Amino acid sequence: KTINKKKYYFGENGKAYTGTKTVSHYLCHFDKKGVMYRQIDKNKKMVALTYDDGPSIYTPKILKTLKANDAVATFFVVGSRVSTYSDTVKSEYKMHCQIGNHSYNHPILTKVGADTIKKEISKTNDAVKKVTGEKPIIMRPPGGATNSTVKKNVKMPMIIWSVDTLDWKTRNAESTKKAVLDHVKDGDIVLMHDLYDATATASQTIIPELVKRGYQLVTVSELAQCRGSKLKNGKSYFSFKKK
Repeated sequence: KTINKKKYYFGENGKAYTGTKTVSHYLCHFDKKGVMYRQIDKNKKMVALTYDDGPSIYTPKILKTLKANDAVATFFVVGSRVSTYSDTVKSEYKMHCQIGNHSYNHPILTKVGADTIKKEISKTNDAVKKVTGEKPIIMRPPGGATNSTVKKNVKMPMIIWSVDTLDWKTRNAESTKKAVLDHVKDGDIVLMHDLYDATATASQTIIPELVKRGYQLVTVSELAQCRGSKLKNGKSYFSFKKK
């Protein structure tokens, strides 16, 4: 039903849906009052833009572009930066972007022991929860580096990527734009970093252009759910293509 321009869906028990529900071929998000605030068409193209190593002073520029295009992204945050940029993390959360765990101090996890891995993950989860009220449910290992020790001790799904922009290396908006727009396909996970102004500038072109091309910009968890993948702790994921 549409009441005062707000959409509600009701179950057989007459109660309005809340949380995340599949309605026909749509993945729908409802608030606690039952108002639908986001809808994704499972039959249409979608891609997950991800940003690592932030938050930073450039992150709000990316958020502004996402908001203007009715889009979301996933931000894999470094825990030690969360309290400094807590307002930015709150903005990400309020915009329904996903906040993932990218360790606390950004060590390469394959080069440290089990206790350090556990500490890096738990401290970041706690830092995010302190700001948003919720702990991250996915993580990205720094450098994408994993081994059996990492898999055993992270105890979260590990999100890698299928499109690497190398923006940390080039620090060039034009090459970052080309890295995405010349290669992106349905179901891809794109790696960028919100530490750099060049990436934020590139995003001002990338985001509206992907929308123009018919892509839905979704979070990693939304992409996985739309493609029927149940994320498992300790497992690595590179993309979510149509089966």
